[in-house]
Amino acid sequence: MRIGVTYDLRADYLAMGYGEEETAEFDAPETVDAICAALSALGHQPFRIGGIRSLTAALVRGERIDACFNICEGLRGYAREAQVPALLDAYEVPYVFSDALTLALALDKAMAKRVVRDQGVPTPDFVVLENVADAASVDLGYPLFVKPVSEGSGKGIDARSRVDDEDTLRQVVAALVERFSQPVLVEKYLSGREFTVGILGTGEDAQVLGVSEIVRTDKFVGHGYGYRNKEYWEDKVVIRLCEDEAGAAAGRTALAAWRALRCRDGGRVDIRNDEDGAPNFIEANPLAGLRPDYSDLCFIAGFKGVSYQELIGSIMKSFLKRNPGLSPKGRAAA
Repeated sequence: MRIGVTYDLRADYLAMGYGEEETAEFDAPETVDAICAALSALGHQPFRIGGIRSLTAALVRGERIDACFNICEGLRGYAREAQVPALLDAYEVPYVFSDALTLALALDKAMAKRVVRDQGVPTPDFVVLENVADAASVDLGYPLFVKPVSEGSGKGIDARSRVDDEDTLRQVVAALVERFSQPVLVEKYLSGREFTVGILGTGEDAQVLGVSEIVRTDKFVGHGYGYRNKEYWEDKVVIRLCEDEAGAAAGRTALAAWRALRCRDGGRVDIRNDEDGAPNFIEANPLAGLRPDYSDLCFIAGFKGVSYQELIGSIMKSFLKRNPGLSPKGRAAA
């Protein structure tokens, strides 16, 4: 099967003048290299497309694309991760990972919380503030945790993200609204253990691959797993496999959220325990990083003895089950 790989390279955006934090969600060349190598080893014919503009050009000129392995994050708008899937839907090209609706929903953390809460999945009480004036109406009790409503890779999370009084809340909300030009999510601060759960599969076939715990060192910055802690994690956190009952409970909560959001094929869900040790949904990442020896999903796979090729193979198995008309040799009835 001829599979186009769609992605945004961080180096390309840095070369255009974008900043380090702006480009934190974009991919490294070794990620694309590893995906293509794994797809080739699985019997497919991968070829590199790049971002949405390159994909648009390929579709317009009628290039044969049996399927897409899509890891495009997009640059602008609340639905930026949904742009490539929406375009592929319009051209009737099947693609790996979640659809446009799920990707747009998951990127808006508040909308995702509303959906999972409606399905009975616990998540901390929260409000969304459009501007600093709304801070006076917050009635959740302190401490609180504050972050942009639609960012990934820990952007906007730093030493000031936990707030203990209204004056600080107002200051942090004002700074985030100005910096990111979007509403701010304010939720009850959870003081318990922190997990990220790797999930493979779709719907009732989805299963927990493994659960890792984020353990802070004395170099950890602030109170949340933010940009600096994620980007320069080596001396700030220890990421370890968690197989105790708390990890199992985190996995059950994550899997329920994954299904509620209709996530597909593979990704991650972040969970944090409250002061009583009960797991709460924090956010879902249906386009989880796939950089070998760097991304959380790859760490979890490694902890479980799953090779990179086996990880991509499991993702493709879920995709092919959703698209039974496809085969390694090409698209049926093409």
